[in-house]
Amino acid sequence: MTTGLAPEPVGELLRGWRRRRGLSQLDLALAAEVSTRHLSFVENGRSNPTAPMILNLCERLEVPLRDRNSMLLAGGFAPAYPERALASTPMAAVADAIAHILRVHEPYPALVIDRHWELVDSNSALEPLLAGVDPRLLEPPVNVLRLSLHPDGLAPRIANLPQWRAHLLDRLGREIAASGDRELERLHEELRGYPGGSMGGEETDAIIVPLRLRTEAGVLSMLSVTTVFGTPQEVTVSELAIESFYPADAATAALLSR
Repeated sequence: MTTGLAPEPVGELLRGWRRRRGLSQLDLALAAEVSTRHLSFVENGRSNPTAPMILNLCERLEVPLRDRNSMLLAGGFAPAYPERALASTPMAAVADAIAHILRVHEPYPALVIDRHWELVDSNSALEPLLAGVDPRLLEPPVNVLRLSLHPDGLAPRIANLPQWRAHLLDRLGREIAASGDRELERLHEELRGYPGGSMGGEETDAIIVPLRLRTEAGVLSMLSVTTVFGTPQEVTVSELAIESFYPADAATAALLSR
């Protein structure tokens, strides 16, 4: 990548992640089994960390793989984690697993998103639910959150829009707090500007907030489940999530099966 801007020193990056996680230098030093003095020297630039030390600290701080690579580059080292296209040969097993999950989940909708909530893939059950959506929102790259909450997207047909909107904004806010991703921050600000109705009259004893979508066949009430790959060692895989929707009631199950 060439941005024309000097990268932040690795020590400053480490300090930023430590503070984001709410840890003191002592907390991190104990977890990483390094001296507090050495960690302090690394953060203020008086000591240059080795690649293994950077990776050790990143592991303790739960830094995303993409950012670990950036940290290594800032320290003068090569990235440790590859990043490949999902359609590439080395990713065949992952792509096959995703295709299988999407296929067997039908007739219930499921979709795959990346770290910025952009649509990567979906099964055939999703398309009928998008009737009436402005075609511009379906032009790649399709942002799933924008598609859901935009006034020209699904929002007018979401029967419990205030609840669903609050759920999505809260989830996105937690992702921003964990990652510090500026693009997600901009998306969050955009989504907050969309109309969403007022909270009130919502069910207070619900176990999970459902997506209640009005369709020509009736209102579909669906629960969402998020699936991620365990122990990823590749950037693309680490950033993928599968959003699967299940019927929240018998009527929805019957409608989706039809």
